[in-house]
Amino acid sequence: MESETKKKRGFFASLLFDPGVTRREFLHKKDCPHIDFFLLTIILALVAAGSLMVFSASFAYAEYRYGDSYYFIGRQIIWVIISCAVMLFTTCLTPTFFRHLAFPLYLIVLALLVAVLVIGQIGNGAQRWISIGPVTVQPSEIAKTALVLILARYYSVFEEKALEIRSRSRMLLWGTLIPFAFIGCVCVLVMLQKHLSGIIILGCIGISVMFVSGISLRYLGYFCGAAGVGVTCIALFTDYTKKRITTWLNPELYPLEGGWQTLQGLMAIGSGGFFGLGFGNSRLKYSYVSEPANDMIFTIICEETGFLGAFFVISLFAVFIWRGIKIGMHQSDAFCRLTAIGITVKVAIQVILNIAVVTNTIPNTGISLPFFSYGGSSMIMLLFEMGILLSISRTSTIRK
Repeated sequence: MESETKKKRGFFASLLFDPGVTRREFLHKKDCPHIDFFLLTIILALVAAGSLMVFSASFAYAEYRYGDSYYFIGRQIIWVIISCAVMLFTTCLTPTFFRHLAFPLYLIVLALLVAVLVIGQIGNGAQRWISIGPVTVQPSEIAKTALVLILARYYSVFEEKALEIRSRSRMLLWGTLIPFAFIGCVCVLVMLQKHLSGIIILGCIGISVMFVSGISLRYLGYFCGAAGVGVTCIALFTDYTKKRITTWLNPELYPLEGGWQTLQGLMAIGSGGFFGLGFGNSRLKYSYVSEPANDMIFTIICEETGFLGAFFVISLFAVFIWRGIKIGMHQSDAFCRLTAIGITVKVAIQVILNIAVVTNTIPNTGISLPFFSYGGSSMIMLLFEMGILLSISRTSTIRK
């Protein structure tokens, strides 16, 4: 009966509406289970550690540039307070609300990604930001959340068709091609912004959600192969990315064309040793490491806290990833399971890629470190995602 109703309502209407759902179901009831306090503790620990490192990494540059050593940390604390309020409010909303939000948010993101190509701000050779009053927004960051939600929504609605093992053509169409179209639309628009790291992260998010949905691994392999070939072609035949690869292979030969940031970052990591130079005692944040409070903040963590501090930060992320995936795997509802795992994987991918970039394991692609890198809109989006994850944790069957 429900599938017949979905057919009558059409494809897009099925993604937008749930029959019989009222607005009262958008808020958790007073007697609903509590959120996962273990996960909340890890999130707050990451936020606190990140804020401390933003202050330590930024005060020298802030004093030099603005005459106020508290310039960046003051703004970061304001954004953290706002972001925590957003997270707290989001935890009060039910997964039903996010189901209904998925498709409209995806359409808004597509519109923003088109708008940034027309009226976006240019920075560091790329056009990726839109100014809305005093706030600067990067639509590709919102796209990551929107992609998780729309894929989770799609598979929860069309699960039977996507996993139809009796018909290969239907399984290919509903399980792989249509989700690939959702991913492809976003990736193409991000590609036009010269944002290779954004394409990689969005692609990995899409693949992870598709994998967890239970679709055919053969068709998923075809999709991964095609995506890999596409990204490789972009990297090898685009002047912007070819220059990045050349600098990555021999950073010492291009100190004034991108190699400086890599070399100084590696020096900061190495000079920290096992115990580090001490909190606030970094030497290379004094105009040597570029953007020490942003993409390169992990190098300052290594310099000031050494191997032990870096290991502690990585361990915090590892525990967060373990808990997020566990919450997702203990969900009976497909939307909740895919959303929880998708959000967790998104954070995991960014952590892995950021550390890989600053250690020169992969070419420099400009990836922020979640919870640590300075930024307002990115912090709000991140804690909005954490609110979704905490909201979903209410319905998890694991012990809290």
